[in-house]
Amino acid sequence: MKITLAQLDYLIGDFKGNAGKIRKTIEEARKRGSDLVIFSELTVSGYPPLDLLERKEFIEQCRQTIDELAPACTDIAAIVGSPSINPAPEGKNLFNSAFLLYDGKVQDVIHKALLPTYDIFDEYRHFEPNTEVHIIHLKGKKIALTICEDLWDEQPIEMEFGKSRLYTFSPMQELSKSDPDFIINIAASPFAYNRIGVKRAVFVNKALAYKMPVFYVNQAGAQTELIFEGGSMVVNPNGEIVAEMKRFGEDVQDFELEEVMSEMKKISVSPPDDYIPEVFDAIILGLKDYFGKLGFTDAILGLSGGIDSAVSLVLAKEALGASHVHPLLLPSQFSTDHSVRDAEKLAKNLDVSYHIVPIKDAYSAFDKLLRPFFMDLPFDVTEENLQARIRAVLLMAFSNKFGYILLNTSNKSEAAVGYGTLYGDMAGGLSVLGDIYKSDVYKLAKYINRDKEVIPENILIKPPSAELSPGQKDSDSLPDYSLLDQILYQYIELQFPVDEIIEKGYDAETVRKTIRLVNMNEYKRYQAPPILRISSKAFGAGRRLPLVASYD
Repeated sequence: MKITLAQLDYLIGDFKGNAGKIRKTIEEARKRGSDLVIFSELTVSGYPPLDLLERKEFIEQCRQTIDELAPACTDIAAIVGSPSINPAPEGKNLFNSAFLLYDGKVQDVIHKALLPTYDIFDEYRHFEPNTEVHIIHLKGKKIALTICEDLWDEQPIEMEFGKSRLYTFSPMQELSKSDPDFIINIAASPFAYNRIGVKRAVFVNKALAYKMPVFYVNQAGAQTELIFEGGSMVVNPNGEIVAEMKRFGEDVQDFELEEVMSEMKKISVSPPDDYIPEVFDAIILGLKDYFGKLGFTDAILGLSGGIDSAVSLVLAKEALGASHVHPLLLPSQFSTDHSVRDAEKLAKNLDVSYHIVPIKDAYSAFDKLLRPFFMDLPFDVTEENLQARIRAVLLMAFSNKFGYILLNTSNKSEAAVGYGTLYGDMAGGLSVLGDIYKSDVYKLAKYINRDKEVIPENILIKPPSAELSPGQKDSDSLPDYSLLDQILYQYIELQFPVDEIIEKGYDAETVRKTIRLVNMNEYKRYQAPPILRISSKAFGAGRRLPLVASYD
């Protein structure tokens, strides 16, 4: 049996476009003599469709698309993911399903059992969990067709079905009782730099546990903040990875089942020693798809001469092209000459055109306007934030006039502790670095400069500063980023309690102050732009905390 894995990039709700990709891939696989083409989870609708699943016309279009695709599968079979209607009078209205198309019609339908309800996932909001599994049959082969978590579970999981019944259910354990020939897993699994090895291990361990090949098909592309790295793979019965497909891009490959079974070819795959190149590729993909799928072409951002805006500009230029990125240099009376020179040098290195719009006069006008009310009160964060908000007004003016999307350049460390100005430097249509700690921003900069100096060296070595007051440095308000980021990672990603972090040897006062800043600034993050997600715990939809709460 010749099996084709189709790792494609879909657009949520674009039924015509998605179906066109599927149909074209089926036809090309037929010409190559393939028996079966496998697509990813919720192929037809795109993933994740969220509350579009509550719209009757959306579900009708899903089923209509399946019916239109079936005739393309005559002498070739296809597995296509789509929502389907639950005919039972009880439970949710929909299943998350995989359709087997063959002989011009739907031959079988498999429903997902283990619905994720953690982090960004909320499938139980819309889908009914399946309580029964069965093997599918094709050309004399018995196939264990699974959808994402249905294979990934390591232990039987207790799940609530309907209103009161409680089951302990492991789909793959049940399927294995029918002695299938191989396993298929279709998924829409987003990228997380700290889970690269974990994901590979799942499929290796399942192949070893059940002594049969695993064919895994993941989605490619990005959907708003979610970035799907692809990385579909084939694992032989000995747990050896036969092939791993392209990461951060579309890919279609053919495999002979008999060759996979006989271990005729295998590759050595291990998690990369350095995750930074993958983060770099992920952010570029996220930017490309966010702009492309929204129909925008150009971006604008504030270029300060600091590390964050420098890295953001490089990423935007790589994703959109030099002629589609428009940085503004917005110096105030507190901006240093070298910051302006550094920003200009970077723009010239990238062959990106830029404008310098000094904000001193605008700031003076506001200062004059407010002086009768502020009188002799000292300069403080009010005046600092005023500068950031003036910059945001100017950036948004260019955005509105020319149709650019404003890119936010704040990093995860700053967002975590509230080191940013609402309606100022936190403004934007998309956050480029919002899931990247400051320490990793520096690593990205060094990766960018790996072959030649793109980002001027002075940007990398000077102390970080918002330059909103004379001689200001980030270290005046925050611990050193190398220390701060360790504390933040343990609290945010690992979700360790404060006392446990202190027990690891960190200064108690520093830990408590840091965590207090994280907790008290949730209201700011709630108003931040969507963040390109590259970790297992990003701010936004995957980390939902009350704005008003006692965290002590």
